[in-house]
Amino acid sequence: MRGALDLLVLKTLAPAPLHGYGIAQRILITSREVLDVQQGSLDPALHRLERKGLLSSEWKELENGRMAKFYALTAFGQQQLADELEQWRNYSRAIGWVLEG
Repeated sequence: MRGALDLLVLKTLAPAPLHGYGIAQRILITSREVLDVQQGSLDPALHRLERKGLLSSEWKELENGRMAKFYALTAFGQQQLADELEQWRNYSRAIGWVLEG
């Protein structure tokens, strides 16, 4: 599931930077509440993607005065997202052929 989570994170961050909780909530909402990503899975994924150079991060103050780490796609992350989306579409299509065959 790691590859799928990484792809979900990259896709979720494509429009704009978000903090960890925002990423988890956006995935939950856009998946129609099917994919509930827990912080225990999300945080290691964010750190891994940042180490790979796919994400950058910066601390920002929230409306309530608390600080949160916001993540954004790097140029490398944008290219990786495009590549992984194409691979995912091919993989998904192939699985569909097997299930329907």
